[in-house]
Amino acid sequence: MDTPPPLLPPVYAPGDLAALAARHGLTVSGARPSLPAYVRELWGRRHFITAFATAKLTAQYSQAKLGQVWQIMTPLLNATVYYFIFGVLMKTKHGVPDYVPFLVTGVFIWTFTSSSITVGTRAISGNIGLVRALHFPRASLPIALALQQLQQLLFSLGALVLILLAFGQYPQPSWLLAVPALTLQAVFNTGISMVIARLAARTPDIAQLTPFVLRTWMYASGVMWSVGTMLQGSRVPHLVKLALEVNPAAVFINLMRFALIDSFDAGQLPPHVWAIAAGWALVCGVGGFIYFWQAEESYGRG
Repeated sequence: MDTPPPLLPPVYAPGDLAALAARHGLTVSGARPSLPAYVRELWGRRHFITAFATAKLTAQYSQAKLGQVWQIMTPLLNATVYYFIFGVLMKTKHGVPDYVPFLVTGVFIWTFTSSSITVGTRAISGNIGLVRALHFPRASLPIALALQQLQQLLFSLGALVLILLAFGQYPQPSWLLAVPALTLQAVFNTGISMVIARLAARTPDIAQLTPFVLRTWMYASGVMWSVGTMLQGSRVPHLVKLALEVNPAAVFINLMRFALIDSFDAGQLPPHVWAIAAGWALVCGVGGFIYFWQAEESYGRG
């Protein structure tokens, strides 16, 4: 007897396959959801984001003998080094009243931004096992790490307040302005962190380049000196002066100085400074979130 020919599976055209999958409720694995659905899914993971940030903060210095004291000591040691190098040796403290509060405030606020960006470079690559094993909105990771840096800043603000008190800066109603200033900065930092997280997920070398970019940005942000004082009488082109004034890091640093330091008055702020700060927060926060969401299906692959 002749052996009957083997039964072949039916051949479907691509359109037929899509219709068949839709009929049986099948969807593409890891497909990017719509932006509203993504936001709702992210909101549903809010408790995970908070717990993840707190756990990361607790574990960060768990191996050090002084533990979380380093959260305060690191910016203080940096401020001490900057004081002797820039304030004393380079004499940048001349013409800047209350230079120590001026410097320490700048260092603490700059550290908040630089740390948020640095951890963003490791948001995906540093948690690749989690990304590949579980389904969740990947934006949870850079947001949680940015939240971790905010928690660390709030923890270390106690040391900043003690330094301000030691140098004659006592609580004023203007101190309340620190709340909206830090809120806007946190939104800005989170947006930039998500941009860096997407770039570093595809190009890991970004993590090696980031410290050099941040160091240059720090020098242009008036952390150790007053940009306005340095530019007085100089022949710097107007566009360069304008760029230095609207530099987001400098804007947030100066808003905190204006809130906390009596001698730092409104005349040292650029015009419409709150609008500039809100604009940076809106553009980078929303834009960074959308930019990260657009590559949602690619994280952890390849």
